[in-house]
Amino acid sequence: MRIVVTPEGPLDAAATLARYRLWGEDPANRLRDGSFLRVLRLPDRLVPYELRWTEAVDDPQVTIHAPGARGHAVAGALRAETRALLGLDFDLAGFYRFSKGDRVLAPLAERLPGLRPTLAPTALEMLVGAIAAQQVNLTFAVALRARLVRALGPPCALAGETVHAFPDAASLATAAPAELRAMQFSAQKAASIRAAAAAVADGVLATGALAACDDAAVIARITAVRGLGRWSADWFLARCLGRGAVCPAGDLAVRKAFDHHYGRGRSLGEDAIRKRAARWGPYQNLAIHYLLAGMRLAVPGAGGGT
Repeated sequence: MRIVVTPEGPLDAAATLARYRLWGEDPANRLRDGSFLRVLRLPDRLVPYELRWTEAVDDPQVTIHAPGARGHAVAGALRAETRALLGLDFDLAGFYRFSKGDRVLAPLAERLPGLRPTLAPTALEMLVGAIAAQQVNLTFAVALRARLVRALGPPCALAGETVHAFPDAASLATAAPAELRAMQFSAQKAASIRAAAAAVADGVLATGALAACDDAAVIARITAVRGLGRWSADWFLARCLGRGAVCPAGDLAVRKAFDHHYGRGRSLGEDAIRKRAARWGPYQNLAIHYLLAGMRLAVPGAGGGT
């Protein structure tokens, strides 16, 4: 199966997908030079696929190659996952117009044309990633997640490489705590992964169910799960559901970015950050993505977000 996707607005696919190797190898999301490998998980099958793209940021085109795949339902699922991975539903053109009135965002938008937030295609992946990233640096968090994927995610051959499907909710919900501990997850994180996976399997935290909820309901559902707090819920809204008017003000890297760009020599608290971000309205998510990317430009290797 070959599907061509033509994004609306600019897209720098390589820069957008760079997060999948910025802090280490991700065996479920294999970024190579000029292509991206992943496995679509459907209820009854696994579908390995490859993304390729043109380099023209202002006239982008993305091609999905899924060897052996067929059917309208599979094609629709591949399109939807590709749109999430490349952040194609964000109003980037509108954000660029809006950013011209901000002394910090305007130059960042000029330096990073076509950069979009990549969204976790499923609630389970986002929640596991958030749990892994709690209270540790992102390099170690990515290493933890990679161990989990290699151990419990089915391997698939694609384009001369091996790419793993992300483990399903049932496998993670029933994973032995000792097995997770052997991967260097803390006892608390192991319990949180099992609890989050069980909630996904039960439908409470299923991607579709959460997408139908307003922000307050999403936050309430996520924070009701053991080990998941407001930090995890904010990043879920931003990097799984792609909500525009969300600010993960409790994130250390976000606070550092605000202090650097807007603090004027003083540190800003969460309330002050949320108040400042609220001025951006539906572009808060994009603005914060650009602030974090700007910090990595200023300090190569700096972290930021999930």
